[in-house]
Amino acid sequence: MTAFGAEPFQKLTSRCVPLPMDNIDTDQVIPARFLKGTVKTGLGANLFNDLRYLPDGSPNPDFPLNQPKYDAGKTAKILVAGHNFGCGSSREHAPWALTDFGFRAILAVSFADIFRNNSLKNNLLTVPLPEDVIQRLFDQIEADPSPEVTVALENQQVVIPGEPPHGFDIDPFRKECLLRGLDDIGYTLKHQADIETYETRLV
Repeated sequence: MTAFGAEPFQKLTSRCVPLPMDNIDTDQVIPARFLKGTVKTGLGANLFNDLRYLPDGSPNPDFPLNQPKYDAGKTAKILVAGHNFGCGSSREHAPWALTDFGFRAILAVSFADIFRNNSLKNNLLTVPLPEDVIQRLFDQIEADPSPEVTVALENQQVVIPGEPPHGFDIDPFRKECLLRGLDDIGYTLKHQADIETYETRLV
């Protein structure tokens, strides 16, 4: 953790949790009835609540996060999904819930723009990959959930067992913040001396 509270993201090697669904919206990620607070902690307990739990409150055995073989949020810190992940509202609680549960990266065919921006601001790396790559990864995980995937932010590559490295794009500013474990305020405060020098000149 840095002085500004975020863990730098440089390289993550982890097992994956498959969520082979398209158009997962932010209300599915964290239902609105759980958005009563303004802190980032505690939301992981209700991540995907209406998918994770049956009407009687018991865990849904068919939902991947409840299946022990995936070890979601523990040894498996990468979530894999389909098209348009994070569509819907602009709530920042969605990436807060995902990171509080233990995820550090999401690989998907595509992301809703607002969700992706919110995630990158909140230390959750979102990586779009071609549909055929995601499908092959789903197939790999279904056959054997134990192999690990490496997401290397410095050289912007995802390494999947049995495949050549896959590159991805990311905004340079967001990349630097993730590598250094800084949010927008933390990044600004890194330049505090320059800010104070400038303010002194205005007096």
